[in-house]
Amino acid sequence: MPDHNIVVLTAPSGAGKTTIAHRVLDAMPAMQFSVSATTRAPRPDETDGEDYHFLSPEEFRARIASGDLLEYEEVYPNQFYGTLRSEVDARSKDGPVLLDIDVKGALNVKRTYGGDALVLFIAPPSLNELKRRLKGRGTEDSDSLQTRLNRVEQEMKRADDCDAVVVNDDLDVAVEETLTRIRQFLKR
Repeated sequence: MPDHNIVVLTAPSGAGKTTIAHRVLDAMPAMQFSVSATTRAPRPDETDGEDYHFLSPEEFRARIASGDLLEYEEVYPNQFYGTLRSEVDARSKDGPVLLDIDVKGALNVKRTYGGDALVLFIAPPSLNELKRRLKGRGTEDSDSLQTRLNRVEQEMKRADDCDAVVVNDDLDVAVEETLTRIRQFLKR
């Protein structure tokens, strides 16, 4: 039995990884969700400690300095995202842990945990579809939308560094493929 069973879903913004993560959690009740930390402001429907641990940039930097983060990245100027070690350690005692994080962070987790981590890259069916999804969210102004789209190309180039790629063209099919890959990983 491995020390950890860590499943990481990663993708460019708008590819559907969070939607797929919720469906995985619904289908696999034993799966524990690791809540990421961020310095971005909460969206109206988000709750601190449930959707993210919302920290100030100063608090986040203090966590970095004390080694409290398994992985982190300054995704946009003064906007950090990361995974608290305490989240993964505490949750992994009770079963497999699911992380929903950016590509660079996902690859850092893979380097740390090796074969105890499965990294699945959720890919959009096309860049045009991804752009449509991001615009449809209504959460981005034109500048932040463009910033997100500029990151997509570099993130897509890292897909082959992950354990597998799941194309989210049809949500139900993508969820089933993700669940199949997770179940195979957990049986190892």
